[in-house]
Amino acid sequence: MATEYFSIMKLDQTDNKLLKLLQEDSKRTHKELSVRLGLSITAVYERVKKLEKEGVIHKYVALIDKSKVNRSFVAFCHIKLVQHSQEYVVRFEREVSRLEEVMDCYHISGDYDYLLKILVEDIGAYRDFMVNKLTTIDHIGSTHSMFMINEVKQSTAIDL
Repeated sequence: MATEYFSIMKLDQTDNKLLKLLQEDSKRTHKELSVRLGLSITAVYERVKKLEKEGVIHKYVALIDKSKVNRSFVAFCHIKLVQHSQEYVVRFEREVSRLEEVMDCYHISGDYDYLLKILVEDIGAYRDFMVNKLTTIDHIGSTHSMFMINEVKQSTAIDL
């Protein structure tokens, strides 16, 4: 993904409360939100539409329990590329974005170039992923894997 530059929308206290409520449960109706915020349904609708149009809200999703869908083995994998040319970076990012096991991919500073969060069924599935998918990306120089022991905190909400 290319670096994007955008303006930051000025949020007021009501916008922040609205976003907090939507982050807690995005299925809340405009009527319920209007009662909680002390606004008319129309005012809530217009605020939500403005937040969507400005890109503050860019997607609504269902959060799924990993264990209920047999993806509770969480691995973090550091990746070091063999070269840091634009071609290698772009190719790596394009290829890793296609891997459904990769939940998150971050270009990072430090000893490694990328950090991946990977969800699979078990250690065998992780090995299969590494051997048959990840390491087939030919411009990876080295990898370093770590495995989750316990999930202490996991959140999708941004504190406003």
